[in-house]
Amino acid sequence: MMTGLFISELERTFKRKKTVAVLAVYAGLLAFIWFFFQRGGISFFDAAHDVKIDSLNSAPLLLRDLSFAITFIVIPMFVADSFNGEYTSGALRMVLIRPHHRVKLFFVKWAVQCLLVFIILCITWVVGTCLGRMVMPHVNETTFLGGQTVGTVGALLYSLKFYGICFCIFIAVISIGSILSVLMPNSILSYVATIGALIGSVYVSDKLSFFFSVTDSVFRELSRPNSEFLVNLLFPILLISLIINLFVWKKKEWVG
Repeated sequence: MMTGLFISELERTFKRKKTVAVLAVYAGLLAFIWFFFQRGGISFFDAAHDVKIDSLNSAPLLLRDLSFAITFIVIPMFVADSFNGEYTSGALRMVLIRPHHRVKLFFVKWAVQCLLVFIILCITWVVGTCLGRMVMPHVNETTFLGGQTVGTVGALLYSLKFYGICFCIFIAVISIGSILSVLMPNSILSYVATIGALIGSVYVSDKLSFFFSVTDSVFRELSRPNSEFLVNLLFPILLISLIINLFVWKKKEWVG
């Protein structure tokens, strides 16, 4: 049953014109950023630390230039279309005609959104890693924020860890966006509310600034020894947002 729901959600997702359009825009943006990426040769760990791009650090630095688009365009549009657009268009009613458990349906929709972001990150990582090795200046060692000097294997592990933490943050963004998409009366307001929540988090607490500047925050966390960012902050936020999601999802009158 779960497999059938998952496949059905995937089919509906990729049949939407917005999904195709957003993916096409991201692909174009990826090519555009890479063009200037290799021509400039300079990027930033954060606003205060610039760095020369080389064959070992290109993948994390490429994501830095694209993370804003993922956070504020790709994810909010995907989530609003999935969780709100289907309801307001009436498509979700056709799904709920069948005896699907609401909790299962929620997790299927949530998992599909996570899969979309995972695919985007994988493509970005492959482009950054492969083209970095082929085009950018070849080095045997590179230094990341905090003075961490690593070789080829160390840079690969750093890159995978960097993308993994970013993915966890993006999952939290998906979870927060899904709550607001369920509560808002239409997809446009859902999108605006998600953007507002991400920006507003900066004013709630400096510790939540990773929602606004994802990759800068990850670079800083990876520069700190024994950082407990995931355990102490990100995972609790993710858990709480999922609990709220399930409560709101079960209480919502989807077919009314």
